[in-house]
Amino acid sequence: MLQSHNRLKMWIISALFAAIIGILAQVTIPLPLVPITGQTLAVGLAATILGSRYGTLSVILYGLIGAIGIPVFSAMSGGIGVIVGPTGGFIVGFIPAAFLTGLYLEKTSFTVINAMIANTIGMLVTLMFGTVWLKFAVDTTWTGAFASGFLPFIVVGLIKAFLASWVGITVYKRLVSAKLLSTPHQVSS
Repeated sequence: MLQSHNRLKMWIISALFAAIIGILAQVTIPLPLVPITGQTLAVGLAATILGSRYGTLSVILYGLIGAIGIPVFSAMSGGIGVIVGPTGGFIVGFIPAAFLTGLYLEKTSFTVINAMIANTIGMLVTLMFGTVWLKFAVDTTWTGAFASGFLPFIVVGLIKAFLASWVGITVYKRLVSAKLLSTPHQVSS
């Protein structure tokens, strides 16, 4: 019974994080091909706080909600066209990024330093997926894709990785100490 209760609670929290990702996606700094958004910060927060399983679940829910047309992607957009468009690779890349970020923390420890390493890995994974996708979606060169989909986001990505790490670990520790969140090792599928 307790196991079932914990799992339901984590599913609900994952759904809340999917909503948080959608809300932070609306914080946008427009650039020519790919805007800077709050999505990656929210993905980092979800993975840092919820771990690999439930952080990834929140990202998958976010992607599915957007894919069916609910305007949760940046600039209040939604639909499968966004997923297959130039920025779709970043959205798809959020899934392995969240999983790897959470997994790194679960395999090491939930500290700000480990979270910074994990979120930096997650940022790089997202940028790699986005850059490869962008290259084929707009039929550009590798240099053009790298210049548009990777380079402009490194410094901002590191800042967001730090914020996700610091805020995420602080919130994670407080939620665990208040018994509002189970550690990843206490919740099984």
